[in-house]
Amino acid sequence: MCLCLQAANATAAESPADTDGFLYDRGTGIPTSLFGTYVRKNELLVYGFYEYETNDAEEYHPSELGFAGGNAADQDFLGELETHEFDFFIAYGLTDRIAVELEAQLNTTANFSKAPNDPSAVPARIRESGFGEVESQVRYRMWKETWRRPELFSFIEVAYPLQRDKVLIGVSDWQGELGFGVVKGFPWGTLSGRYSLAYEEGGIQGGEYAIEYLKRLSPRWRAVLAFEGEGEDLSLIAEGQLFFTPRLFLKLNCGFGLTTKVPDFAPEVGLMMSLGPAR
Repeated sequence: MCLCLQAANATAAESPADTDGFLYDRGTGIPTSLFGTYVRKNELLVYGFYEYETNDAEEYHPSELGFAGGNAADQDFLGELETHEFDFFIAYGLTDRIAVELEAQLNTTANFSKAPNDPSAVPARIRESGFGEVESQVRYRMWKETWRRPELFSFIEVAYPLQRDKVLIGVSDWQGELGFGVVKGFPWGTLSGRYSLAYEEGGIQGGEYAIEYLKRLSPRWRAVLAFEGEGEDLSLIAEGQLFFTPRLFLKLNCGFGLTTKVPDFAPEVGLMMSLGPAR
């Protein structure tokens, strides 16, 4: 469940007087992959941020780390993983129904510690750094929200295999997701949800899901509450955004793992800029 405090943010910063009542919290844009973040036609969003994650129950198989052989190669173990990322995100509204986005981990450092009960040849410590994961999305608004009907949208995501020689950072094989979502505004806030199917390791399986609540607190601040998960893994995310100008805001984010195998603590800080139509 994500708490987003969001200054009339650059992705949905239209004045309440400029939108219908059910759009009061978010504005008229297309939902992006970021919570409470919407991009309008001919608008370019640019977001640079730093993210830290720590997980003391990182699930792995020794064979996934390149240490095949032995009885333990395909057994599940829980190690420790700490990562530092400098990321870059852009989104652009091609039309009032289609948007594209790109996210890249420009520099990632990962420090892994093997499980104490792992008898395999995996080293006690593994460290990797460099260019990390790159993924892109196409977002499509299937139909717009009305007073009676919710908005429906879909998206296709592709992750590119740019780190075939790494085991902790980046993606070593093609991955993708096909997802669908729904958004509906109410006088007491805006609810949205999404679910996706993922293509990984040559097969299709259940992907990520999320439920989000967005509420405008004032012309400068908004609040979002959301759960995000995959399978049995579930996280709570809290975020605050401070609006400086109609085109620039500071984003302070922190994720908390609610189940065992997700990051325990994942803070994020960054600046988002909006370029395009005047607000």
